Amino acid sequence: MREQSRKTLLGTVHADKMTKTITVDVERRYRHAKYGKYIVKTRRFAVHDEKSEARPGDRVEIMETRPLSKNKRWRLLRILERGH
Repeated sequence: MREQSRKTLLGTVHADKMTKTITVDVERRYRHAKYGKYIVKTRRFAVHDEKSEARPGDRVEIMETRPLSKNKRWRLLRILERGH
C-alpha cells in the first residue's frame, strides 16, 4: 500500500481570539484565462493551535487533518516567521 501524504499550505495568521484555534489566510495567485491579469484570491481556514503560540501576522505552515470540530480541518505545523 502507498502512504498518502497530507496537504500543506502556507498562510498568514489573521486572528487568535479563540482558545486553541487560529484563523489563517491563504492567498492564491492565478492568471485570468481571457484577460491575462493576475488575480489574488484569499481563503480563510480555522486551524488547530494546541499550544496557542501563533500570533496575528505570523507566517505559518498548516497541514490537513481529520475533522476536529465543525469547521476545523487543519492543524498548525510550524511557524515560519514572526509577524511585526
